[in-house]
Amino acid sequence: MVKVFKNYRFNSAFCIFLTAYIKTLFLKNLFIKYKSVIKFIVTFLLVYATLSFIYKLYLDFSDGSTYYPDYFTNLVSKQTNAFLHTLGYDSQIVNHPDEPSMKLIINGQFVLRLIEGCNSISVVILFGSFVTAFADRFKPTFLYVLAGSVLIYIVNLVRLVILSLGLYHYPSRQEVMHSVIFPLIIYGMVFLLWIFWIKRLSNLNRTNA
Repeated sequence: MVKVFKNYRFNSAFCIFLTAYIKTLFLKNLFIKYKSVIKFIVTFLLVYATLSFIYKLYLDFSDGSTYYPDYFTNLVSKQTNAFLHTLGYDSQIVNHPDEPSMKLIINGQFVLRLIEGCNSISVVILFGSFVTAFADRFKPTFLYVLAGSVLIYIVNLVRLVILSLGLYHYPSRQEVMHSVIFPLIIYGMVFLLWIFWIKRLSNLNRTNA
């Protein structure tokens, strides 16, 4: 009886060890097979979390600063206003009294409020994190992120100007313009930049192969 019990205990321990070994081997093979995918996901999450944390610190630091509600939102608001003046519109921006945003007024009509999410920084962080996760060498990656960020900023500025004019002339179309059409412009631009970057890396890999 004692012998049977010892054999049972040995067999159970052996089965547990064998199961753990098989699982470890399976996970190892899975990791090797999908190493590039896992590397991309981990890198993307780390970069995105780091940049988002830094951006949050920036927003916290901007609270109560000279540039209301924060420097980049204030800058985008002023540039949108200047763009509208160039187009011949009598526009102005004023601090929103009830929330951290800027009110855009055209010919005395309140058209649009510019919040922190309108400054394109969050989109730039998303764009840069994706490109960095697919990084090849530092210099071309840095230059592409820099050029792409500037392009996103400019496209976002043009988007805000067109959106402002659209809301001014066609206020009844506010929902479709603000929630569908114009978000597609900025995110569509980011998507195209991602596709270009992936194709560039694929062409380089084929050339080096």
